[in-house]
Amino acid sequence: MYAIIKASGQQFKVKEGDIIAFDNMNLEPKAAVEFKEVLAIDNGELTVGTPFVEGAVVKGEVINEGRDKKVIIYKKRRRKDSKLKRGFRRDFTRVRITSIA
Repeated sequence: MYAIIKASGQQFKVKEGDIIAFDNMNLEPKAAVEFKEVLAIDNGELTVGTPFVEGAVVKGEVINEGRDKKVIIYKKRRRKDSKLKRGFRRDFTRVRITSIA
């Protein structure tokens, strides 16, 4: 059984017990999270919402919050002596999916 949910502007395929890193949600560890924007759910037969499946809820529990590894953005324009190097570290919230209903 799996579900496709929409969270923080992205779509995720989740199953019970999965650990997913979402964008930062500013929640305490062990806090309960509900995702009500369920796009599709598969429990033997696929149910696709228009745009969301009515009555479907995916519940999860926050494990921790943290920062990812640094992502480097490097742009170079050849023969122009023009270079740009920037980077950032993404904040995330790690969530364990507990149930799909």
